[in-house]
Amino acid sequence: QAQLVESGGGLVQPGGSLTLSCAVPGSIFSSSAMGWYRQAPGKQRELVARATSDGSANYADSVKGRFTISRDSAKNTVYLRMNSLKLEDTAVYNCNAHQYRWPDGELDYWGQGTQVTVSS
Repeated sequence: QAQLVESGGGLVQPGGSLTLSCAVPGSIFSSSAMGWYRQAPGKQRELVARATSDGSANYADSVKGRFTISRDSAKNTVYLRMNSLKLEDTAVYNCNAHQYRWPDGELDYWGQGTQVTVSS
């Protein structure tokens, strides 16, 4: 199983900013849609943002205008810049690579997760 390595989580005050990073094996990065998911205690995992290999991006309504996903092809890394953080952004954030590969079909790769805690 491919290893996606996340970093950048931590404790931040409301209104603060954090940037999460996810390093991806090159053979996966170029052919995958890259996404960030999060799961708060007692809640279902939700898609926060996704960036496809052709450059398009989409966001959950709850983070639009505050979070930005970006891809760096030279570094095979995807970032999630989080601004104006709110208490409700507290969660474990996971990086995901989603691809279709014949004949295996749709494949998903996951990082180990990084904790983001927004607290005063």
